[in-house]
Amino acid sequence: MISDVIRINNKGDGFKEALDQTEAVAAYRSLGRKEAIQMRLLAEEMTGMLLTLTGEIEADYTIESNGKSFKLELVTRTLMTGDKRRKLLAVSTTGENAAAKGFMGKLGDIFARALEPVGDTPDGYFSSGWFTPVLGSSEFPNMSALEADTWSLTQYKDSLGDKKEKPEWDELEKSIVASLADNVEISIKSDCVRLIIYKTFA
Repeated sequence: MISDVIRINNKGDGFKEALDQTEAVAAYRSLGRKEAIQMRLLAEEMTGMLLTLTGEIEADYTIESNGKSFKLELVTRTLMTGDKRRKLLAVSTTGENAAAKGFMGKLGDIFARALEPVGDTPDGYFSSGWFTPVLGSSEFPNMSALEADTWSLTQYKDSLGDKKEKPEWDELEKSIVASLADNVEISIKSDCVRLIIYKTFA
C-alpha cells in the first residue's frame, strides 16, 4: 500500500499533514504504541531535515507499507546549483555548512549536495557510503529498477570500520534515525533526488 502524496517544503508547510498521515498508516497496519511512536519520530526527523536546507525546497512525502515493513520517502527535484550553494556558504565566516553537525545535519548536507548538478565531486563524509548499484546484481537484488547513484547508511557504517571510538560512531549512536531505521538511502536519478528510510518491525 502506498499512502497519499503530501507536499511539504522547507518553510514547514505540510509537516502536520505528513505526520498525521504517518500516524494513520501506523494505525492501519495495527502497530503498537511504541512502534507508532517510532514511526512518528522517523517522520519528524525526516521532514525536519528539510528545515536545514537553503533555497526554496519542495518535496513529496509518501509511505509505502507491506505488513509491518515501511518505506518513508521524500522526493524532490534539483533546485540548487553548485554555484548557488558555494555562494550561500561563502556568506558564512567559515565557508562551511554550519548546519552539518551530527548525523542528521550531515544527512541534510548530503541531500543538499545531491540536488547539485551532476559533476560536482563528493568529498569527506559525503563520499563515505556512496555507491552506484549494478542493476540486477545479487548484491542489490531489490534495486533492479533503480538507475541511480545512492548514499546508504549501511554503506556508511561499513566505511567507518570497527573502531567504535570514532566521533562518527558517537554521532550515529546519538541519532534517532540512525538508531531506529534499518537503513537510510539518498539516491539521484536524473534530476530526481530521493531520501528513503526503511523500517521493519518484528
